[in-house]
Amino acid sequence: MVWLQEVDSTNDHLKEWLRREPLEEGTTVVADYQNRGRGQRGNGWSSEKGKNLLFSLLLYPKELKANEQFILSRIASLAIKRVLDRITGDICIKWPNDIYWKEKKMAGMLIENELLRGKITRSVVGIGINVNQRNFPAGLPNPVSLWQITGIEHDVAQLLESFLQEFFTLYGGLQGRSGEGHKGFAELGMEQVLRREELREAIDYAYMSSLYRKDGYHWYEDRDGRFQAAIQEVMPSGHLVLRTLNGDEERRYAFKEVAYVNP
Repeated sequence: MVWLQEVDSTNDHLKEWLRREPLEEGTTVVADYQNRGRGQRGNGWSSEKGKNLLFSLLLYPKELKANEQFILSRIASLAIKRVLDRITGDICIKWPNDIYWKEKKMAGMLIENELLRGKITRSVVGIGINVNQRNFPAGLPNPVSLWQITGIEHDVAQLLESFLQEFFTLYGGLQGRSGEGHKGFAELGMEQVLRREELREAIDYAYMSSLYRKDGYHWYEDRDGRFQAAIQEVMPSGHLVLRTLNGDEERRYAFKEVAYVNP
């Protein structure tokens, strides 16, 4: 693990480091500040220096096919949620992988995968969690930090350690490593997990159970306008499937093709 005072982005720093030399799986780059932090689809990530948890994690998920890559997003989201659940309530996952407290965003991630012949050869998982920041720029839509929720300072290094423990419990089981994954999935409500197929089912179930606005009909907006729909499923590819209010149409969306309409 490398902890830096400032970088352009932890994802970019880790990828540049990887171009210079081979790195072990689990190599982590942490920064007190990112001057060009990035989120999904080119969105920026704003963070006050030294107040939040900003890091990137290197993976070699050799057991995953390219069309299964979204399960890494599910695992990372669940690991963050499980850490935050010990501190406060009302934590959920907003599709595809933002972490929300009630109607406000606490964490986000950017996962960059390198593919070759239908396989994932490398993944860089970049995550930002709002921890001790007390105020945010006025232009941001709905940020929130742990400090704003709890009124106390939190140990950023301890949160990172807890995340890595949770993540590799789930990820190790998925990769078929003996002894890993079983305890974590039992805590997700599975009495016994013996095969990787069951691990995937447990991950999918836990992810769907944790989704923001998972119950009932809510307002969404796509290129054709606003409509009411309920979440039907999130496909292994990561596509969101919505069922419209009248119940006679299912719509499938990739990232950024549909937006939640705020209440």
